[in-house]
Amino acid sequence: MRDRVIVALDVSSAEALGRLIRAIAGEGLFVKVGMELFYRLGPDVVRMLKAEGHCVFLDLKLHDIPTTVRKAMRGLAALGADMVTVHAAGGTNMMRAALEGLEEGTPAGEKRPLCLAVTQLTSTDQAMLAEELLIKKPLPETVAHYAALAYRSGLDGVVASPWEAKTVKAATSPGFLVVTPGIRLAGDARDDQKRSATPAQARHLGSDYIVVGRSITRAAHPRAAYERVIKEWRHADVRA
Repeated sequence: MRDRVIVALDVSSAEALGRLIRAIAGEGLFVKVGMELFYRLGPDVVRMLKAEGHCVFLDLKLHDIPTTVRKAMRGLAALGADMVTVHAAGGTNMMRAALEGLEEGTPAGEKRPLCLAVTQLTSTDQAMLAEELLIKKPLPETVAHYAALAYRSGLDGVVASPWEAKTVKAATSPGFLVVTPGIRLAGDARDDQKRSATPAQARHLGSDYIVVGRSITRAAHPRAAYERVIKEWRHADVRA
């Protein structure tokens, strides 16, 4: 089974994308296409990456009225992405509509993309939650509530920080996926990530997949950094 380490392709041109993929090289990767790359290159970037043998996490974080999200997901399903995202704050009707769109758009005989709900961005901390978003509940409680909504809506998992992974599992089920961005190798700058962790910490805390960007893509030797992340993930202590 391919390692559950997803490389964030946070670049904005086809040339930069090609250089990054070549720098990491090796076998088929699991990669994340976010808004920066998708809005620059469009749907063809997903088709190209799939044709090259990569798994694709298409992270567009849809958040709109249910009908709009359903129609958008119908189109995204046809691209062949392996994972897609919505915002849990869109509510249960929107999340259910997203699943309906994915089912409708997935070609016959193929498996629909996994659908994940974004709970709270890893750049959000308790102060922002209370002072800017006017959510007075503790951050872990808010994440668990959003995860429970996603679970009841039939989604496959959530995007959350590794520090809430066990809370999410307790509020849903052990098989409900937790995909965690904001992963950094020890010593790397956290930048705008408030709730980051190392690959080993994330696995120990209960993450099912991790998304790693700058620790790999900005490294002097991206392939070596990628291999270090894989090694840390594989050999992490997963005991509770």
